[in-house]
Amino acid sequence: MKKLDDSALLVARVLMPILFIVAGYGKLGTGYAGTQHYMAAMGVPGFLLPLTILLEVGGGLAVLFGLLTRSVALITVVFTLLTEFIFHADFTQAGNRNQINFMKNLTIAGGYLLLAVSGPGAFSIDRLLDKKG
Repeated sequence: MKKLDDSALLVARVLMPILFIVAGYGKLGTGYAGTQHYMAAMGVPGFLLPLTILLEVGGGLAVLFGLLTRSVALITVVFTLLTEFIFHADFTQAGNRNQINFMKNLTIAGGYLLLAVSGPGAFSIDRLLDKKG
C-alpha cells in the first residue's frame, strides 16, 4: 500500500502545480504589464508581482520535483487564500465567474494543505536529501 500512496503523491505533485507554472510563465512575457495593472486596480502593489511569479513558477517547479515540498505547499495555501479574498470575493459579477474561482481556490488550498501534511512521498528530491542526511 505504501508504494501506491507514494505513486499517488507523485501524480498529485505533477498535476497540482501545472496551473501555477503556466500562470506564472504567462506573467513573465506579455502578461506582465496587464497583471501589474490589474493588481494595482485591486489595491495590491505591483512590486509584489515578481514574488508572485517566483512562487508560481519556482514554487510550482519545487512541488513538481518534491523539493521543500511541505514549506512551499504551506506558502501556496496562504497565497491561494489571499488571492481568493482579494481577487475573487466579489460574487456580484455576471456569470458567477468569481464564485467559481473562489471555490476553485478553496479546492486548491485544500489540496496543498494535504500535501503539506502528507509530504512529497518517496519519489521526491526531499526524500533523496533526507536519505543522504
